[in-house]
Amino acid sequence: MRLLVIEDDRTIASFLVKGLQEAGFAVDHAEDGRKGLALAVTEPYDAAVVDVMLPGLDGLSLIEEVRRRRVRTPVLILSARHTVDDRVRGLQAGGDDYLVKPFAFSELLARVQALIRRATGETEPTRLVVGDLTLDLLSRRVEREGTPVELRPREFALLEYLMRNAGRVVSKTMIMEHIFDYSFDPRTNIVDVLVFRLREKIDRTFESKVIHTVRGIGYVLK
Repeated sequence: MRLLVIEDDRTIASFLVKGLQEAGFAVDHAEDGRKGLALAVTEPYDAAVVDVMLPGLDGLSLIEEVRRRRVRTPVLILSARHTVDDRVRGLQAGGDDYLVKPFAFSELLARVQALIRRATGETEPTRLVVGDLTLDLLSRRVEREGTPVELRPREFALLEYLMRNAGRVVSKTMIMEHIFDYSFDPRTNIVDVLVFRLREKIDRTFESKVIHTVRGIGYVLK
């Protein structure tokens, strides 16, 4: 899944981006409101984390403009302001949730996941199962035929995306949008390399293969 973080404080932004990437998200970062708005209205995101005090364009004005353009991306507002009136203004501007600084990363992650669940209308499973392949979202443990499989963060994110779309073909572009941030060059073979690495770990030593190539289109897990 792909997130947008709009935060001008470099320390906080680095903390958020690193933590969210380790949790399996592809993360784009904008350090000012104008750049954040440009990304928010042109790129597909599963959720956005937006600071209120931003240079160029403040967070609430940014959210109002995003909603005016009918972009429905769920938004978690970050702010040092903690009064009821501040929270009300944030939600009235179009935010979906409000988190006061300083915050615990575990709470922010839980709120982002809740926003995504609410937006999709789905109950978030704690385990994904396709045949003899299981993925535990809480412990981040993967097993094939009961054998643990160690995956790097992007490998885990790719497997999760394929398992959530089991039986459906996903294109390389779709994988790029959900696993990598916008700075990656779509002309590279980075998706092929990542799929190869994942296959080496969950397919190579097993008789049945679960990741299949659909020539000229993408990949399907089944």
